[in-house]
Amino acid sequence: MPFILSIDTATPLCSVAIHNNGQLCATCESQEEGVHGKKLTRLIEQALAEVNIQAKDLSAIAISNGPGSYTGLRIGLATAKGLCFGLDLPLIALNTLEIMAAAWGMSRKDALLAPMIDARRMEVYTAIFDPQHETTVLETQALILEPDTFQAIDQKIIAFGNGALKWKETCLHDQIEFSDMHPYPEAKNMGELAYDRFQKNLFAPLITIEPNYLKEFMGTKPKPKNS
Repeated sequence: MPFILSIDTATPLCSVAIHNNGQLCATCESQEEGVHGKKLTRLIEQALAEVNIQAKDLSAIAISNGPGSYTGLRIGLATAKGLCFGLDLPLIALNTLEIMAAAWGMSRKDALLAPMIDARRMEVYTAIFDPQHETTVLETQALILEPDTFQAIDQKIIAFGNGALKWKETCLHDQIEFSDMHPYPEAKNMGELAYDRFQKNLFAPLITIEPNYLKEFMGTKPKPKNS
């Protein structure tokens, strides 16, 4: 009965969870500023304590590997890789948008699911999944939202996530339904996805894996020093 530790640091919400055979055993999360670097390890320790197991009892580590925050993804992956190397565990890498879609379960079989992570201004990281989460209608990409975005898809689409609502006033697609549910990915929704990959031995290469940033980090330019 494998225990899998799931870690999500792709957005301002930092969360961890422990699942057994895909069933949720414990979850801990925080949205404090700087939480990814300051408290991720503490959240992991808290989740292990809630299940009354130790890190050596884990069978795998699952990580939300992007798209998302450049800094958050780096911290999450570095932590996951450190645990995998130290405990000799396999790493499972999951698409952050797929995790968001999984949060709906089978509750909306009538619509496609379009999770959106805010990427500044009118740009989002997005994909479109079918209601059963078995196929991807639109592959993961960075997309600038225009009034006629997705017009070629003549089906009901639920747009959600912290990047979706900013599009509501300008969207002209009459089959888009906006939802404020599941604004962020959460580790508690990684269980079934991670367990499926665990059973199929679909593990990430520990040495070479990198976060899926989708685009280069755009930091602010340093101000020139006064002469």
